Amino acid sequence: MAALWTPSLLLSACLLGCLGLTPPAGLPQPHNLPPSLGFNSSDGSLSVDLPMALRVFSVDYHHVQAPFEIVLWIMLASLAKLGFHWSGRVPAVVPESCLLIMVGLLVGGVIYGVRHSAPPTLSADAFFLFLLPPIVLDAGYFLPGKLFFENLGTILWYAVLGTLWNVLGIGLSLYGVCLLAQSSLGDVSLLHCLLFGSLIAAVDPVAVLSVFQEMHVNEQLHILVFGESLLNDAVTVVLYKLFESFLRLPSVSGLDVLLGGCRVLVVGLGGLFVGLFFGLVAALTSRFTSRAQVIAPLFVFLYSYLSYLTSEMLHLSGIMAIVTCAVTMKQYVEANVSERSNTSIQYFLKMWSSVSETLIFIFLGVSTIQDVHMWSWPFVCSTLLLCLVWRATGVLLLTAVVNKLRRNVVTFRDQFIIAYGGLRGAICFSLVFLIDDFPKKRLFITTTIVVILFTVFVQGMTIKPLVELLDVKRKKRALPTVSEEIHSRLIDHLLAGIEDVVGYWGQHYWKDKFEQFNKKYLRRFLIREDHQARSSILRVYQELERRDQRGDEEAPPLVDPRSHSRPLLPEEMDSIRRILSRNLHNFNNKQTPAYSRHTLYQDATMERPRRPLHRHQSLGERYTYNTITHWRQGEDGEFHGSHRVRTGLSRSHTELFVAPELTVASPVLVVCSISPRPVLQDSAAQSGSVDPKASTAGGDQVCTQHQTPLGRAQKKQLSFVLENEKQQ
Repeated sequence: MAALWTPSLLLSACLLGCLGLTPPAGLPQPHNLPPSLGFNSSDGSLSVDLPMALRVFSVDYHHVQAPFEIVLWIMLASLAKLGFHWSGRVPAVVPESCLLIMVGLLVGGVIYGVRHSAPPTLSADAFFLFLLPPIVLDAGYFLPGKLFFENLGTILWYAVLGTLWNVLGIGLSLYGVCLLAQSSLGDVSLLHCLLFGSLIAAVDPVAVLSVFQEMHVNEQLHILVFGESLLNDAVTVVLYKLFESFLRLPSVSGLDVLLGGCRVLVVGLGGLFVGLFFGLVAALTSRFTSRAQVIAPLFVFLYSYLSYLTSEMLHLSGIMAIVTCAVTMKQYVEANVSERSNTSIQYFLKMWSSVSETLIFIFLGVSTIQDVHMWSWPFVCSTLLLCLVWRATGVLLLTAVVNKLRRNVVTFRDQFIIAYGGLRGAICFSLVFLIDDFPKKRLFITTTIVVILFTVFVQGMTIKPLVELLDVKRKKRALPTVSEEIHSRLIDHLLAGIEDVVGYWGQHYWKDKFEQFNKKYLRRFLIREDHQARSSILRVYQELERRDQRGDEEAPPLVDPRSHSRPLLPEEMDSIRRILSRNLHNFNNKQTPAYSRHTLYQDATMERPRRPLHRHQSLGERYTYNTITHWRQGEDGEFHGSHRVRTGLSRSHTELFVAPELTVASPVLVVCSISPRPVLQDSAAQSGSVDPKASTAGGDQVCTQHQTPLGRAQKKQLSFVLENEKQQ
């Protein structure tokens, strides 16, 4: 990687100068020879110089040059990221990407000042083969699948048609500018303008993620912007290679254009199938890692990276392949591996993508310091203006069409943020250096750098105030509960059933069909038996637990309302003690005579009837239980209750219900006892007491309370017979 070898000459000169050594001239010495060997003979033959004395200390920098410089660059990037998060209020005003680019500009300026020559640029191979895959893998593995597939049609609409709109619009408009400025831009052809339009239309997911994750916009807006930028790269890279192939042809015919369209489909679908294949293989491999859990996370990285390299080898879309592989294997890998392995995958992916992202932005700043810049006011200003105009018009027109097919329409505020959030980054910067040499290549490089700096600094720094000014809906900080997820799935099943009944094959219908196929075939084949979730509620709970662990790292810190509370004063503490003591005393002295439904009578003078609160229970066939509810109606000691007989639970059960109208001093007591046989209705039940012998003989138990005179503390007694005791 040429960019990682940047300070090699500077560091080598410093080390060799301090030690009094001279750098090797001409051919380098063989590495397998000791330091004392050299070329000293006059005819150039190899001769051996015996050392005059034993060296106590020596330095061999060339032996560790490459890994040493790589570690230095990673250390610089990590320290820059660490300093950014400890810089006070700077992160709230300046995005992280802007500060990292400024650090790169500073480092590039220092290198240029010391060496008096331009620092090397970030090579395209280093970017596409080593730095981009970790970022795309992290984005694909932690992609919110439900939101992504619910908005997949809109995302593809923006990513495919929107990208074609921008590429053709910018390319044709720039060709018109070149025709108007024949004196300075007359040698730029139409294919060169289309090639430049394909690379400058690439919305960088690295820049988009770094900015939008700090704003915490709503889920729909975030997935539209992020999904569009992720798939936009795949489309732009394919179009770039297509126009590059057209430039190398002597002439372009209509058949070539038709074959080029077919090639776009083959490249995109080929990357999709390659990623799907490696994702299923990774899921199947993780099924057999129960006896070697240590290496289980390794297969996630190996198969993902292998899918990317295979696609690049076959000239397919590597971005599409690695995203598809990550999305395919996620649910099966998480079910097969242990929780520790899931945690290792999560943290390693986050660390790997964060380091790659930091290195990309730093090298963007370093590579900006160049001697090859060429300036043209008409071309640079026109490109900057056309990028904004064509993206805005494309978003407005495409959204106007797609809103007619969506239930949740994309609002005008969201459309503005989508259009304004089209940030450029390292994708177009790396592609511009791959262009074959021609007279205006330096102009393309300069224009690309200007567009990147403008979008990252101006748009990236102003988009957060615009989100607050437009009052764009923000993301809910609280994660959904199990109850919310269950109700959401209930709505999905209901809508799928409605679509099936009316004969409409919508997204809920196909989603339900895939879930049935996944449960019947894929999960049984790709997940081992001992990890098969028997309940869908259990799977929901496990998914929420993993999402909660990820949310603790990504979500913004919540403000604890107790941190601003003051300590209670002594008089306030005494008042609380008096209230609690009085309520406890009233609770102990309350009168609760026992009765059954046979002694229950309706009070005609009762002003407001009270309905007991019953908990819903599942109905059964074998067991019944009695419910006796005691209500405190007033100070005269009159009570009203209700009794219901249900069939339900299969074991002894006791429930306590509290009416919402009552306070701490007057609770409601509901006691439920289970009877495996129909409840006996005898004279003892009418008197409010039960004969223990009759109860034991009949196998039934009725909840009772003994009446006591008024003014005395009520002695409450609850007795029931367990099933294992009744069998004795």
